[in-house]
Amino acid sequence: FKLEEIDRRARILKPGMRVLDLGAAPGSWAMYAAQKIGRNGKLLAIDLEPLAIALPPYGTFVQGDAFDIASNIHDAYAPYDVVLSDMAPRTTGNRLGDQTRSYELYMRALEVASHTLKKGGSFVGKIFMGEDLPLARAETRKFFEQERLIRPEGTRSVSYEIFVIGLGFRTGERAA
Repeated sequence: FKLEEIDRRARILKPGMRVLDLGAAPGSWAMYAAQKIGRNGKLLAIDLEPLAIALPPYGTFVQGDAFDIASNIHDAYAPYDVVLSDMAPRTTGNRLGDQTRSYELYMRALEVASHTLKKGGSFVGKIFMGEDLPLARAETRKFFEQERLIRPEGTRSVSYEIFVIGLGFRTGERAA
């Protein structure tokens, strides 16, 4: 339901779009995205773990490291209209360490987006709230016309996850 609310508020998914879902398991985001883009769209979902759902024919799932796979096959599938990342580190209970690992995952996903999005594209990335959040937001603003924070209502009250949304990808700003 989180992606559905993000989509309702930011209007990122439309029929016929090409979507990259990084860290797709168990599959609810991929399924929602597939429904929104329809049979004229294209979905590539990647995760270390298998999906718990079956994708429609216009969806492809690849099991493995999202960063390695996206780097190696992005030319065959890109450019994307939307890159999604609901990835989170395996939490340890050490809040600062978990926040740091979340920031690192977010930044890697943003880098993939910067190499695979088409002009005007959108990015949704999860990050744990902490002292690195302003840095992640500033980096996102380098690539996108608009940057927004959304904390979906479905997020548990004790959770410190939040989603940074980049709208209107600017070409020529790609990460090195």
